[in-house]
Amino acid sequence: MSASDKNDTTALVGKALDGGVIIEAIESMTGAESIAPDHTGRGHAAVQGTQYVPAVPATAHDLQREVENFLYRQAALLDAKCWQDWIGLFADDGVYWMPIAQEQTDWVGQPSIFAEDRLIMEIRMGRLNHPNAWSQAPQWATSHLVGNVVIESASADRIEVCSRFQMMELRRDDVRHFGGTYRHSLVRTPQGLRIGLQRVDLMNGRAVYDYVLQAWV
Repeated sequence: MSASDKNDTTALVGKALDGGVIIEAIESMTGAESIAPDHTGRGHAAVQGTQYVPAVPATAHDLQREVENFLYRQAALLDAKCWQDWIGLFADDGVYWMPIAQEQTDWVGQPSIFAEDRLIMEIRMGRLNHPNAWSQAPQWATSHLVGNVVIESASADRIEVCSRFQMMELRRDDVRHFGGTYRHSLVRTPQGLRIGLQRVDLMNGRAVYDYVLQAWV
């Protein structure tokens, strides 16, 4: 077969595969060789190496990026101690909740580490910023890492998100590490995404600490 014939054959095969044809088995084949390979749908998939990865709609990518940027922003505001801006990310009826145990389903009639609406958050912020808040006198800082962001469900006005976090807290020369799961119920408002509920499940929520948590994790 000449080089020209080979090129023509390759072009025809490529066109056929992209169109979604199924190559029929040759009768002389036996065993696994006799099973017709299915090439349908390959023309609509993105190729990565030797594997075919289904294409994801652009709208899904946009939503994922929007949610991730929102979570990164709220973590950055906590690290910067921009309490007012962080509280502003909550809806008017938003709640920040940190249960003691992962099996808890609500904060009514059960103890929680945090269970705060916006009013209680404002009160905590005032205490943190008070000039006589001696518990805040030692230099301290936090550093959040947020990842494994999974959108569990999304509608026109609400998005349910699960993610993982790691937080390092520095107070003088002492370092504490916290890790666990965020669950955000995000609502769409004219001002953009807002937090309807932020649930924080600490992996070490029942641990004994030298001092209590002063601010939100």
